[in-house]
Amino acid sequence: MLKIIIPTILLLPTVMLCKPKQLWPATLTHSFGIALLSLQWFKPSMELTTFSNHYLGMDQISAPLLILSCWLTPLMILASQNHLTTEPTSRKRTFISTIILLQIPLILAFSATELIMFFIAFETTLIPTLMIITRWGNQVERLNAGTYFLFYTLIGSLPLLVALLSMQAQNGTLSTCTMQLNQPTMMNSWTHSMWWFALLTAFMIKMPLYGLHLWLPKAHVEAPIAGSMILAAVLLKLGGYGIIRITMTLDPLSKTLSYPFMMMALWGVVMTSSTCLRQTDLKSLIAYSSVSHMGLVIAATLAQTQWSYTGATTLMIAHGLTSSMLFCLANTNYERTHSRTLLLTRNMQVLLPLMGLWWLLASLTNMALPPTINLMGELTIITSLFNWSNATILMTGLGTLITATYTLYMLITTQWGETPLHMKTIPPTHTREHLLMTLHVMPMTLLMVKPELVWGIFY
Repeated sequence: MLKIIIPTILLLPTVMLCKPKQLWPATLTHSFGIALLSLQWFKPSMELTTFSNHYLGMDQISAPLLILSCWLTPLMILASQNHLTTEPTSRKRTFISTIILLQIPLILAFSATELIMFFIAFETTLIPTLMIITRWGNQVERLNAGTYFLFYTLIGSLPLLVALLSMQAQNGTLSTCTMQLNQPTMMNSWTHSMWWFALLTAFMIKMPLYGLHLWLPKAHVEAPIAGSMILAAVLLKLGGYGIIRITMTLDPLSKTLSYPFMMMALWGVVMTSSTCLRQTDLKSLIAYSSVSHMGLVIAATLAQTQWSYTGATTLMIAHGLTSSMLFCLANTNYERTHSRTLLLTRNMQVLLPLMGLWWLLASLTNMALPPTINLMGELTIITSLFNWSNATILMTGLGTLITATYTLYMLITTQWGETPLHMKTIPPTHTREHLLMTLHVMPMTLLMVKPELVWGIFY
C-alpha cells in the first residue's frame, strides 16, 4: 500500500521542481507508472483482507476502486492539457498538485480499515474537488455549483460523524475487522433507525440518491474536464463503497429504512433517465445519466445479498470508466465549438470521423450492450432485485429502456444531422485525445474477458 501512497506524495515535489517544458511529460509518466504499479492489486490473495499496517488494508471490494482511482490520475492530467495551455506555468503546477492532493485522500479512503479514518479521508476529498470546480470551471455559475456541492456534502457528513462517535462509545472500536466479530447490539428500534439513517445519509448524498442529487448536475456542468472525470468516475463511488462497507460490518438494515431508500433509488432510475430525454446540455445529460446508474447501485447495496453486492461493485467500475469517457468526448466537442448545447454540435461524424467511433463505443457501453461489464453489473442487480421483490422489474426494466433511448438520442444528435455553419472550420483531433479514449476503452475491453477481477469477494 505504501509503495503507491509514497510515490503519489512524492509527485508533489516533482510537479513543483521540474522544468516548465518537462512538466506535462514528467507528471504524466510518473502518474502512469503509479497506475501500472497499482495493477498488482488484482493479484488474488488467499487472505480476505491484505493489511499494510493497522490502519490500511485492502480486500477485493476496495482493490478495483483503488486501481480505478490510480488509473484515472494520468488520464485527468492528459485530458487537461489543452484546457490549461493559456495558463502560466505556476497555475499549471497548482492544478496538477490539486489533482494529486485529491488522489491521496481517495487512496486512503478506499484502503482505510478504521471507520473514523475513512470519514476523515472521505471529507478531505471535498477541498481539492471544490478548488478544481471553483477555480478552473468554465462559467460564472461555478461558484454557485461549488456552494451547492459544499453544503450538500457537509449537511450529510455531520450526522455520519455523530453516528460513528456513538458507535465508538458503544463498541469501543471502529475497526471494520473487529466490528464484524462483535455481537449485534440491539438498541431501541427508533434509536436504531435514526442511527442507521445518520450513517446512510452522507453516502446517499454522495452517490447521489434521487432527491438529494441537485448538486451533481451543477457541479458536473461547471467543472473543468478533470473535475468532471474524477467526480463521475471515483467520487460517486465513495458513496457506494461506504454503504457496502457499513452494511457488511454492522447489524442488518432495518426494514423501516431500507424501503423508503429503495423506493427513492428505483424511482430515481426512471425519473433521471426521463430527465435525460429532455436535456439540451450535453454535460448535464451525462450527469443525470450518472444519477440513474447510481440509483441501481443504491438499490443493490440495500438489498444486501451476495449477488446484489457483486452487481453493485461491477457496475461502479463499469460506470466509472464509461462516464469518464463520455465526459472526455463531450470536452473534445466543447474545445472545438465552445458550446455544450446538443443542437449546436451536430454531424461531428463527418468532421471528426475517428471520434465518431469513440462516441459509438462509449454510447454502446453506456446503454449496457452485451458483452460489456456494464451489462454484467446491471443484469446481476436487476436479477437480485427481482429476487428481492418481483415488482422492481417494472422500474428497472423501464429504466434500462429509457437509458437506451436517451443514449441513442445523444449519439444521433451529436454525430448526424446538418452541419451548423460555425463548425465548417474546426481543428482536427489530436493523438493525445485518441490516446485518452484508448486508455478508457482498453480496461473496459480487458474486463469483458475476465470480469471476475471486479466482482469483489461475493461470487
